[in-house]
Order: sequence, then C-alpha cells, then structure tokens
Amino acid sequence: MRRPGTLGPAMNSEGLHRLKERGLDEMRRFLLMFAYLYVVFGLFVLNESLVLSERNLSFAPQGFALINAAVMAKVMLIAENLKLGRRFDHMPLIWPVAYKAGLFALVFMLFHAAERIGLGMVAGKSLAASMPHIGGVTWEGKLTVWAILTISLLPFFALREIGQIMGEGKLWRLMFQTRDASTSDRRPVDTP
Repeated sequence: MRRPGTLGPAMNSEGLHRLKERGLDEMRRFLLMFAYLYVVFGLFVLNESLVLSERNLSFAPQGFALINAAVMAKVMLIAENLKLGRRFDHMPLIWPVAYKAGLFALVFMLFHAAERIGLGMVAGKSLAASMPHIGGVTWEGKLTVWAILTISLLPFFALREIGQIMGEGKLWRLMFQTRDASTSDRRPVDTP
C-alpha cells in the first residue's frame, strides 16, 4: 500500500523528468507549427482582404488566422502523434516531404469542413447550409485550395525532415546561431 503524499513506483523522479521533457517537446513542436501556420494563414487572409478591397468589400479577420493556426497546429500535433504520414519515411527525402504536405493539407481541409458543419448544426442549420465552400463549389476550386496548402506546407515538412536526419537541435543552431568566420566559408556544392 502506498503512503499518502508519495508518488509510487510508477512515478519516480525519472518518470517525472521524462514526462516533463515530453511536455516541453510537445510545446516546442506546437509553437513551431503554430508560428508557421499563422504566417501561412495570415497571408491567405491578407490576400483575401486585398482581393475583396478591390471590389470595395471590407474583410480583415486576422484573428481568424490566429485561431485557425492554433487549432490546426493542435490537429497537426495529434495527427503526428498518431503516426499519420509515416508511410514513406524510409524513402528518399522528397517522398515523405511531399506526402506529408499533401496529406496534412487534406487533413486541414477535412477538419475545417467538419468544424464548420459541427458549428452549423449546433446553430440549428441543416447539413447542406452548414457545408463550407472551400475553394467555391467546384472540385477544381477545392483541388486548387488543396494544391496551395500543399505547396505552402512543403518548406515546413522539408525543414522538419532535414532537421530529424541531422539530429536534434542541429538545424536550429545552423539556421539561428552565429557561425565562426572559419566555418562560414562557403564552397560550391557538387550537384548531380
């Protein structure tokens, strides 16, 4: 029997340390996803507001970009924890990068549709009235939105995959820390 106030055998200090490390890693991953998605969604909103302003229509919901970035980053984190998109991890880097970008673009679109339908149903609207018009009502429009999202996610997944191959923290240090003058000598790279 465990005494009150003790952690028990399953939650010793090593277990708490691992739990804390995992929590910090999840938070770091979430913040990186959130920042990237906020820039992408913010640019979409900015583009939409510019297009509509040409027609004298007012539209500037940057708050939606912020909220959508947070929600989609959480969706992305959950999907990654469920090992979604790991099918081509053993292949040359272009395949997992392209696959994950396309797959997560589709996940975002499906989640957005489910979210809109759910909110509409809660508000008393019919299923048809709740259905979002992603890219308009045509399949070409939907495919265009998917392609734009996919292309927008390619740099994120490319850097993520390269960072995993290089090892924890190495890509971050390479991108954001000052290098010595002796190591910053750039030489041409051989290309095939």
